[in-house]
Amino acid sequence: MVGAVRGVFGLLRLLGPDRASDLGGTVARAVGPLLSVHRVALANIRAAFPDADEARVREIALGAWENLGRTGAEYAHLDTLFDYDYFAPKPDARTEVVGIEHFIALRDDGKPGIVFSAHLGNWELPAICASRYGLDTTAIFRAPNDPAVARAVHEVRSRTMGNLEAARQGAAFVMSNVLEKGGHLGMLIDQHFTRGIAVPFFGRPALTNPILGKFARRFDCPVHGVRVIRLPGHRFRLELTPPLDLPRDAEGHVDPAGAMAAMTAVVEGWVRECPEQWLWMHRRWRTPATAAVAAAPAPQPSP
Repeated sequence: MVGAVRGVFGLLRLLGPDRASDLGGTVARAVGPLLSVHRVALANIRAAFPDADEARVREIALGAWENLGRTGAEYAHLDTLFDYDYFAPKPDARTEVVGIEHFIALRDDGKPGIVFSAHLGNWELPAICASRYGLDTTAIFRAPNDPAVARAVHEVRSRTMGNLEAARQGAAFVMSNVLEKGGHLGMLIDQHFTRGIAVPFFGRPALTNPILGKFARRFDCPVHGVRVIRLPGHRFRLELTPPLDLPRDAEGHVDPAGAMAAMTAVVEGWVRECPEQWLWMHRRWRTPATAAVAAAPAPQPSP
């Protein structure tokens, strides 16, 4: 099975990045609506955008499938997709980076740091950017459920990214050790976490892994957000935010729950700007809506 997956990657490699991306997007856009999780996507979009008409809801869902298909096909080209050069910018570069100065500052400030992200655009690119610019980062990832796909994807990631750590039991100790040594953590925070804390996301409570908030409190280190926007013409834009001003308690310590709510509010803003590029088919909301959480305004971080 691993050989078959590698064969598919090899075929996509032969097609080149543009045609591979187009093929993946076309296939996913056609097949995705036939799958049961398409109903999950439609329900999520309707709840998130109650004023959207049905045509717009379906347009967003199809766009999300296309983005997912493109991202999957682009794994075969991760080593070439990121061609941004801070020192010698190219006008025809496939990628551009907004906030590269924050990457450089994180690299050179001698402090640990946290970077959160979401499943937007091609969400693998920030880890490649960090590796290219010498930012000592450990990316926390969740392996695909299929072992063959997981092995093939890990092979690709290992060639293009820095340190990798699977989200598993015991990963928290590895993550803590990274920060203790002055390193940086990169983590996607937009998926359901069964043992998480409820934070507002599109007006509904969503269980979120609190670990980055806990680390932000313990290490009192800079916390940045990074997103990828898929642009026309097979191009990408990476945007790294300035460090967030996270909510603190009366004693001046970062409040973990408030920190996660603030980070999630940033993610919500990203998704609202580019809804077709988010992973709507994931069951993000799995808790009963409670008036207290749903009505509570999310803390608004300040750059």
